[in-house]
Amino acid sequence: MIEFELNGQTVTSESPPDTPLLWVIRDELKLKGTKYACGIAMCGACTVHLDGTPLRSCVTPVSAAENRAVTTIEGLKTAQGKALQSAWVEEQVPQCGYCQSGQIMQAANLLAKNPNPSDADIDKAMNGNVCRCMAYVRIKKAIKSAANGGGA
Repeated sequence: MIEFELNGQTVTSESPPDTPLLWVIRDELKLKGTKYACGIAMCGACTVHLDGTPLRSCVTPVSAAENRAVTTIEGLKTAQGKALQSAWVEEQVPQCGYCQSGQIMQAANLLAKNPNPSDADIDKAMNGNVCRCMAYVRIKKAIKSAANGGGA
């Protein structure tokens, strides 16, 4: 049995230690905000935070979360997280919306480290988070809006 904190609550998993964290989050713990897309850590749709650091949950074994804190889009309750989620709506970022939880989780990490990022900072931080709808301009605009106090 593997115990970890998920969005501020202690949870346990009886899945084998090598089970991807994504499947434990979605199938065992029933949180559906984190998405499965590529399965090889190349798109970012499955991004969650482990002890505050973004990672791809589709290739991270649940054993890596043992006695650590995992945050998903459902648990993103920081001021920056809330501002990002509001800015996403205000800027009408999503088209299909599939990648957006991973995009927001990556952007939340950026704003936690750099509350006033430049365009280059945003490009660097968001590199590797793929949006098949090509909403990158709106994503960047929403990040800048949230950084400037918008979206709150």
